Amino acid sequence: QVQLVESGGGLVQAGGSLRLSCAASGSIYSIYAMRWYRQAPEKQRELVASITSGGSTNYPGSVKGRFTISRDNAKNTVYLQMNSLKAEDTAVYYCNAGLKSGPPSYRYLEVWGQGTRVTVSS
Repeated sequence: QVQLVESGGGLVQAGGSLRLSCAASGSIYSIYAMRWYRQAPEKQRELVASITSGGSTNYPGSVKGRFTISRDNAKNTVYLQMNSLKAEDTAVYYCNAGLKSGPPSYRYLEVWGQGTRVTVSS
């Protein structure tokens, strides 16, 4: 069974920084795109960063220039460096990955982590 486990959330003052991590474990053959989403109270879940297996990244305008996504393929881990945090960045952050599981099934899976809470005080 494949799972994603996030860590690094917490409480930070506006203007501060946090680094989130998400490690994939289990029977994994290959990981394709990895993404970070967030969901604020009473709002829809939104994509905040994505990275392909080759390292190409994409961000929405709301976080571009402040957030940086990176990955360590050897560790099956994706990171989200968040700088210049604002109160509106407060949300539960979720990691997502598209991957091929290992033997014997070699199935394509979309896997989600359990979420890590980020609170930015103004």
